[in-house]
Amino acid sequence: MKNLLKFVVVFAITLNIYAQEKENLWTAGRPDGHAPISVMGDHYHGKNDVMFSYRFMRMNMETLVNGTSSITNAEAHDSGYMVTPLNMPMNMHMLGAMYGLSDRITLVAMAMYVENDMELQMRMPNGMINQFSTASSGFGDVKIGALYKILNKNRQSLHAQLNLSIPTGKIDAEDVTPMSNPNKIQLPYPMQIGSGTFDTDLAVTYLGQSDLVSWGSQLKTTIRFGENDDNYTLGNNYGLNSWFAVKTTDWLSFSGRIEGLITEKISGANPNLNPMMVTTADVNNSGGKYINSGVGFNVYIPKGTFKNVRFGFEYAYPIFQKPNGIQLKREETLTFGLQYSL
Repeated sequence: MKNLLKFVVVFAITLNIYAQEKENLWTAGRPDGHAPISVMGDHYHGKNDVMFSYRFMRMNMETLVNGTSSITNAEAHDSGYMVTPLNMPMNMHMLGAMYGLSDRITLVAMAMYVENDMELQMRMPNGMINQFSTASSGFGDVKIGALYKILNKNRQSLHAQLNLSIPTGKIDAEDVTPMSNPNKIQLPYPMQIGSGTFDTDLAVTYLGQSDLVSWGSQLKTTIRFGENDDNYTLGNNYGLNSWFAVKTTDWLSFSGRIEGLITEKISGANPNLNPMMVTTADVNNSGGKYINSGVGFNVYIPKGTFKNVRFGFEYAYPIFQKPNGIQLKREETLTFGLQYSL
């Protein structure tokens, strides 16, 4: 009888400790359980869990800068370029899927469709200015990979990410310009849809929560391998993204984010492009250093017909930018997203 009583006591204590540990885990089941919608690979799933997502991102660039200084298009022309850009909006549609292979490993896949538009101006030999536009669109590179949960304890979590980017996006997008009319010619680097190389994303993400507040930080790099068929390689990316969010109700949270980003210059050069024709065809005008900020909100439906549906929005704006050479200034980025977990 005494042994049975001891067993019951030990069993009850064990259950209590286990329940406390379970209650003390970081959880995605709250509005701020996901990072701001612009952050990828921010969370993992349990075994057999499935999530589908759709994101729409619109980024705008306009007016020229040379490093941290604004310059006019006339000044860019005077430096030797016949054509200079005026603005470039970009739309990106992203479809994603996540599957919990186990409680530690989550498989991920993402496909995207990209739409680029650029307005430019050309200075003629007689000094006259001719404005025109170019456009490109298509499916971008496909990413597949996995997240690995390292720990989840004391309402803190740490996981690693490894993605492989498959070069399915085209790098030979063409359009008609005043110089080529009526024929199409290959467009410069920013107007291409893919990288043309196999790339790897590596990331480590830390997450934390209290009853009303959550926070996180992600260290991420994109490494590119080899040269593409046009003899160039896009620059590697190195970024540190940090955010916090306040849970105002069981279905709504508001977030703030800051990101430091370094993008290296393009190496090599496309022999089909004349670097003195337009600033965007000169590899010296690529890459740079940026500090971006963002504010947004997440809406989460915890029960009912639309249980586990999330909607996220973020408005982002650079607070510091130092692009290499002459480039368009980065302006606002809007990101909307819808996620559904099974």
